[in-house]
Amino acid sequence: MVAETGLAATVIDAALVVVAGLCLLCGYRVISGPTVPDRVVALDAIATNVVAVAVLFALKTDRGLFVSVSLVLAIIGFLSTVTVAKYVTEGDIITRGDEL
Repeated sequence: MVAETGLAATVIDAALVVVAGLCLLCGYRVISGPTVPDRVVALDAIATNVVAVAVLFALKTDRGLFVSVSLVLAIIGFLSTVTVAKYVTEGDIITRGDEL
């Protein structure tokens, strides 16, 4: 188990605290962001931080399942960011070829 050594466990715990604090700061930006792109970037940062939490938890518990979960979360976060960015820039997500 990786977290059995004292230094590794301390570093992982400290990283979890830092990432949780960053999630709170990004949550503040989502709520009070002056523009929609600021909110989109903050939501993307939250998704990235959740992936980091899953990886750190996988290191702490020595379970590979959380690495797979983090990969799925990263893919979902990327797709949602691209979709929201397209909606913000173009105003529509799905366009048909005959409507152009």
